[in-house]
Amino acid sequence: MEEYKQTLCKVVEPVKLTTIKRLNKSKKWKYGYDKEHDIVVISKTGQIGEILEIQNLKIALPKVPKKVFKHKLNKWVKIEQPKELTRLKNIFDWKSYPEEKKDKWFDYIDEEFNRRDEGFWFTNNGKPTYLTGTHYMYLQWSKIDVGAPDFREANRLFYIFWEACKADKRCYGMCYLKNRRSGFSFMSSAETVNLATISSDSRYGILSKTGSDAKKMFTDKVVPISINYPFFFKPIQDGMDRPKSELAYRVPASKFTRKKMSATDGLEDIEGLDTTIDWKNTGDNSYDGEKLNLLVHDESGKWERPDNILNNWRVTKTCLRLGSRIVGKCMMGSTSNALDKGGDNFKKLYNNSDVVKRNRNGQTSSGLYSLFIPMEWNYEGFIDEFGQPVFTNPKKEVLDPHGEIIDVGIIEHWENEADGLREDQDGLNEFYRQFPRTTEHAFRDETKNSIFNLVKIYEQIDYNEGVTGDTAVTKGNFQWVNGIKDSKVVFLPSGSGRFKISWVPPTHLQNNIVIKNNMKYPGNDYMGAFGCDSYDISGTVDGKGSKGALHGLSKFSMEDVPPNHFFLEYIARPQTAEIFFEDVLMALVFYGMPLLAENNKPRLLYYLRRRGYRGFSMNRPDKVWNKLSVAEKEIGGIPNTSEDIKQAHAAAIEMYIQDHVGRKDDGGYGNIYFNETLNDWARFDINKRTKFDAAISSGLAIMACNRHLYNPNQDRSIKKTNFSFTRYDNKGLNSRIIKI
Repeated sequence: MEEYKQTLCKVVEPVKLTTIKRLNKSKKWKYGYDKEHDIVVISKTGQIGEILEIQNLKIALPKVPKKVFKHKLNKWVKIEQPKELTRLKNIFDWKSYPEEKKDKWFDYIDEEFNRRDEGFWFTNNGKPTYLTGTHYMYLQWSKIDVGAPDFREANRLFYIFWEACKADKRCYGMCYLKNRRSGFSFMSSAETVNLATISSDSRYGILSKTGSDAKKMFTDKVVPISINYPFFFKPIQDGMDRPKSELAYRVPASKFTRKKMSATDGLEDIEGLDTTIDWKNTGDNSYDGEKLNLLVHDESGKWERPDNILNNWRVTKTCLRLGSRIVGKCMMGSTSNALDKGGDNFKKLYNNSDVVKRNRNGQTSSGLYSLFIPMEWNYEGFIDEFGQPVFTNPKKEVLDPHGEIIDVGIIEHWENEADGLREDQDGLNEFYRQFPRTTEHAFRDETKNSIFNLVKIYEQIDYNEGVTGDTAVTKGNFQWVNGIKDSKVVFLPSGSGRFKISWVPPTHLQNNIVIKNNMKYPGNDYMGAFGCDSYDISGTVDGKGSKGALHGLSKFSMEDVPPNHFFLEYIARPQTAEIFFEDVLMALVFYGMPLLAENNKPRLLYYLRRRGYRGFSMNRPDKVWNKLSVAEKEIGGIPNTSEDIKQAHAAAIEMYIQDHVGRKDDGGYGNIYFNETLNDWARFDINKRTKFDAAISSGLAIMACNRHLYNPNQDRSIKKTNFSFTRYDNKGLNSRIIKI
């Protein structure tokens, strides 16, 4: 097995070391977002150390202190509360405690409050390791179903990311895509109690996929954690010991822990917290109009109709702000349901939370920050005693936190489970959603509703993820040489490029244009063709709109080109339609291949004609020249209104999938490496074609490369092309055709 390469986090150096040292000396680093250096500082000491990048968010940790706590076992071990203090159940017990005995515990209690606030450093397998205050409270003071939680590196990074979400004034919280049994419910419950017990006049809310799930989380997780806090962290609670719907805190614990407090201070002189934790039934308007300091959204990827997580978030988001100021945070986490069972809405929310994509206010579209931790980082039974994941089969003895030997790596274990489900595609997809190694796995859809052979599509997706990675595809943009339009085009690789390509023609075939009667024609039309789903309007009311899509497909030729290979994918919506048109034109020129586009959105085709490239725009292949309309003769293209064309388009995709996608008889795989297109095929609905930009574009490319199949009957009678497409039963190892 290849060595596992982690991409979850990395140490970065966006700030000069001299700058860090200078500001550390004067303790000038402030907790929160540092705009000058584009980092989020989670240190409360005025000093920073390592800067981690987790899912593109740069987070500055505190500087390692001179003294780091080290347990004799050289790892995290929960320190039991002194027995003498365990007898004290509440502040009344402390008040009646002998004064001479109190003195020796003030330092201990103050230190615990300090760790709660600033975090905690401990030595883990010889390395100084930082826990946020929230993570420390979870490990040291939170009672869960198995007693005390284990330290896990995945959870450490989760809490660091969450602390950054809290510190960043631009952020409404996190949208966490997780695997089952990752501990999110307990971790979010622990954070709820942690924040509520030090806050006054505050409200904390819990939502889940159903009201009963939210109630269960409240009664089985939140309440026990609160009850089992040590007396110095535990406020006086109103009402029942184990409430069913609301926890109400009256007196703040922090007031009782300061050395300056005298024995004569009375409880009646202390202002109450007036802080509550409760849960609500699932619905679009849960917590509407209420001010919240923290909203826990558990299992948000499993909201099913009529409940809609997107609608709910639009409403509850306003509960976390006063005007433009964000006063509360949302802790959202879930695995995903199948897309048509709530998963699609959660996927949109997750994608709208990408920290790389921000508006002019510096916020993501949702306001949240997305985080995905692959299952191999946090799978029970494959975490060693130091909290590190065991990815591959150990070469020497490795123990888990309970002293059991781990002899198999999680990657091999996961692959063995997946292989055992190959004959049950729906079962395999559910396994992927529950224990995803990629976001593609997490949002894997069910197979039953697809008109195409989903087994083949998912075989190809899995192959692309597991074997090729990013090596088969290069991102970049096309440009005119020296900026001179209508000259020659070059491809410039760029990580932020709009194009994805997996093949370029040899140099002598690039920019191959033929001039006939003062008109430009593609010189490589025998090698392949493009399909395009265009758009006409630059901007839309909601700022979204459908994307422009372009696909390039090769066909068999005597040239050095891989046959039947999708070599280009472009799915983007630049700021103006003209940028998109120019992108398309440059791709056509570079590859020297023609284009088949729908002519119901004709601006692109008029753009090509105006620039002298009418010869690159294919006419509809199902009609002879004298049967074309005036507009079709002028600009080319194919209509999308004809039922025959719709059927032919779907049949073209079906044919390609059957012949060139997924595992082949010789054990090899197809060579389409664009998973965005494959996923669009998987979801394709022939009755709602406008939603599937990539499917439209790629299908037109297939039709363009096989245009001989659609030649009209002119002089002789030939068998009519069957444009109907087959439906598949995708259960089992092999798809079966559904006979009607």
